[in-house]
Amino acid sequence: MLEPAVRTADCPLGPDQYRYIATRGWWMGSFGTSAGLLLHLTEQWIRKWVPARPERDWMLDREVTGRVRWLTGSAREADDEGFDPAAGVPTGRFRAAHGDFYAGLDDLPARSRPGTWHAPTTAFLAGLPRDPQELLVRLSADGPEGRTASQPFIRAVGALRSGLVAADLRAALYAALTALPAVSVDEHATDCEGNPRVALVHDDGPTRTELIINPADGTFAGERDTLRTASRLGLAAGTIVLCTSVTTRVVDTLGGVPV
Repeated sequence: MLEPAVRTADCPLGPDQYRYIATRGWWMGSFGTSAGLLLHLTEQWIRKWVPARPERDWMLDREVTGRVRWLTGSAREADDEGFDPAAGVPTGRFRAAHGDFYAGLDDLPARSRPGTWHAPTTAFLAGLPRDPQELLVRLSADGPEGRTASQPFIRAVGALRSGLVAADLRAALYAALTALPAVSVDEHATDCEGNPRVALVHDDGPTRTELIINPADGTFAGERDTLRTASRLGLAAGTIVLCTSVTTRVVDTLGGVPV
């Protein structure tokens, strides 16, 4: 069902080049006031440069744009009590070998870490099976299931979010996920900026999660989480609580941007 709409391909990456992964999106946060808790979506722009040789320096640039959408309460209520959309978010430009960006904040040396689904390394990804059925077994086995059956889907999204998943593994992941009972394919989806996309939709539990794919090359193009039921914090069913758009390119220099 997915195969006619999506092909997976990678741009060639030379030994001295960098994978450039740009994410623009809206994340939900909360702000406590004297009147209660206010919920909001705050826009961030995150750019990451990943070297072909992972032991070289990586770079991360995180910006909070200042744009806010209030889900409960209002900007006036928040501003009256000193709301800062960047509070608690590590913004700025970080550079470190192995992508260990925040080690310096704890006065620790940057080092290679064991890969996981949510923080994959090239070695972790290389060791995953390419057979969709075997991959689904691995997705289901790696860790506790938690309170819902969404964990295999969430693990796959975590890996794809990194921008490091090669074309053959992306194809296998997409095929594996379509075998999950709560997953359907939306061939007429859009990303957060309105670009036409394909989405794998996990519609189960409290949240409807869309894994958004660029049909031109099968790259991960973002995600969207929408409440399926009303929340205890006063959000109605149908409220979007996360939305991102992702583009991936190859550039020649650390910190360089695509032309």
